[in-house]
Amino acid sequence: MGLGSAAAVGMLATVDPNEPGHYPTCPLLAGTGLFCPGCGALRTVHALAHGDVLTAVERNPLAVALLPLVVLAWVLWGLRLAGLTRWSPTEVPGRWVWGLLGVVLVYWVARNVPGWTWLSPL
Repeated sequence: MGLGSAAAVGMLATVDPNEPGHYPTCPLLAGTGLFCPGCGALRTVHALAHGDVLTAVERNPLAVALLPLVVLAWVLWGLRLAGLTRWSPTEVPGRWVWGLLGVVLVYWVARNVPGWTWLSPL
């Protein structure tokens, strides 16, 4: 998983998603014109790979905000596989999962409100 993730980040660091034709368009955006919560995430990873945190936040602030949680979960998963901890994803309180879902849904709606261009990934 680590090598696959590193390869994906390496690809995004070298093949710029800001240039048309390198990656497919988001199906929701192409079909409806609406931004999904993940729209701009490829450009966010590209910017982070180049150390440009401000551009990353401009493209997808939620992805940048949730990145530390993703890394923490990934590290804990690796420690569990290595037998160094007994933590399990089933131990995450349900209210945290529902809270995260609520944040994602509010973000999804907010970035599609007309005039709120500060949340659009463009």
